Amino acid sequence: MKSSGSFDVIIVGAGISGLYMLYRMRQLGLSTRVIEMASDLGGTWYWNRYPGARCDTDTMEYSYSFDEDLQQEWEWPERYPTQPEILEYLNHVADRFDLRPHISFDTRLEAAVYAEATNHWRLSTDGGAFSAQFLIMATGCLSAPNIPDIAGMDTFRGPIYHTARWPAEGLDLSGLRVGVIGTGSSGVQAIPVIARQAAHLTVFQRSPQWSIPARNQPVDPAYVAAVKSDYAGFRARNRLRPGADIASSPVNDFSAMSVSDEERGRIFEERWRQGGLSFYNSFNDIKLAPESNRAVADFVRAKIREIVKDPAVAEALCPDYTFGCKRGVIDSDYYETFNRANVRLVDINATPIHAITSNGIRAGNAEYDLDLIVLATGFDAMTGALLRIDIRGRKGLSLRDKWAAGPVNYLGLGVPGFPNLFTITGPGSPSVLANMMMTIEHHVEWLSDCIAFMVAEDKACIEATEAAQAAWVAHVNEVAADSLALTCHSWYLGANIPGKPRVFMPLPGFPPYVEKCNEVAANGYEGFLMS
Repeated sequence: MKSSGSFDVIIVGAGISGLYMLYRMRQLGLSTRVIEMASDLGGTWYWNRYPGARCDTDTMEYSYSFDEDLQQEWEWPERYPTQPEILEYLNHVADRFDLRPHISFDTRLEAAVYAEATNHWRLSTDGGAFSAQFLIMATGCLSAPNIPDIAGMDTFRGPIYHTARWPAEGLDLSGLRVGVIGTGSSGVQAIPVIARQAAHLTVFQRSPQWSIPARNQPVDPAYVAAVKSDYAGFRARNRLRPGADIASSPVNDFSAMSVSDEERGRIFEERWRQGGLSFYNSFNDIKLAPESNRAVADFVRAKIREIVKDPAVAEALCPDYTFGCKRGVIDSDYYETFNRANVRLVDINATPIHAITSNGIRAGNAEYDLDLIVLATGFDAMTGALLRIDIRGRKGLSLRDKWAAGPVNYLGLGVPGFPNLFTITGPGSPSVLANMMMTIEHHVEWLSDCIAFMVAEDKACIEATEAAQAAWVAHVNEVAADSLALTCHSWYLGANIPGKPRVFMPLPGFPPYVEKCNEVAANGYEGFLMS
């Protein structure tokens, strides 16, 4: 339904963060409207319907914690929730708390301009105009698809689908020759499923992927009962983890080099069998110490060579870059898929893609005939969705210009020159390096408390200061420099987008970040000016 009007708060995006922000604003009694470009709610879980789409955070941790009855009543069937299951859950939440009537679907925000005279934001959408005192961007970190610029894409006689724009009705791939470009998280999930459906699958790999087996399985009723008997304590323990998750698999708090070769191998093997992102917690210095990183990389490469039968294919699948410097990926039979007779791997570093033709893809000296192409090419992460909107602050300052050299801000929440504008899980916050549910809830609750404080104090305007921004950006860079995250090109740095500034965007370490945000609030929202 298209609509317009003036509100206390406008929220952009009806995904996990937008829904919770709406719930909190209604609790404060503020008039609130969510505008959402999709036809229904769900955010990333509305759009990412590709085969095999599934969350890589355990189900007991990938859910809202703000309502005890909701926690107790909802049941997940497996260790990792599928896209349809998460979407069903989010719809249940929206209906349970009567959120849907406050959302304008099929409404794309095109421009937002701050009016200094009234301390309000004026919004232009494709379906009407809005205004609000507070503008909260819940647009998501991974929501702007990266569509590669490949010559000849418009000449291909078959369909081309991005994994983040998969048809809602699904696709019948039986009998088809399918090509998948990209082996990031989406590709790693989709490739095994597509291989089982298609007549033939050709995988075009730019960078080999470090991937750990997910070991998905039905949830253990005894484990669920134990968690639900003390869900508050379970959540509290989660929030003390660096990644705000994997409470059942804490970090082994010692170096990989502090134990014997045999003990190190035993621990790696134990975590490999357990599966999931807990493998990254095998030792406390995997992402910090080069020698420990080489040990885990050698272990995983040995596993790839053990799984993949063709030695040449196995070597092509073995990464030669730092383990863990890109997004952690878990899989279900990813490496095993390359043992199938109907699957072929093309290394496009050795044989680059020259063009898409009417019949398929030309790479190196070969042309691969295809009926359908899948772009598993990821996202313009963290800033893409924000910068696709024309956002202008004081004196017409464009956010695109403000961030031309990188996304500078304060706490990942506020940007100097853009009063009353907040970004949930923005760059400069832990967001994509931690359990998204925990990072989202933290930001929403912090922002809700801030707005409640402003209402109580009769404040009309809040804006981050340039000094606070400078100190925060320096801090984020300092923390990132202490890890091995800067040793390879990844979307953490914007390296997957041609021309995007190379800046490490997320902040490692959830608990210290929460402490800093709490300190800022306790000191009267230090680093922000209120008027």
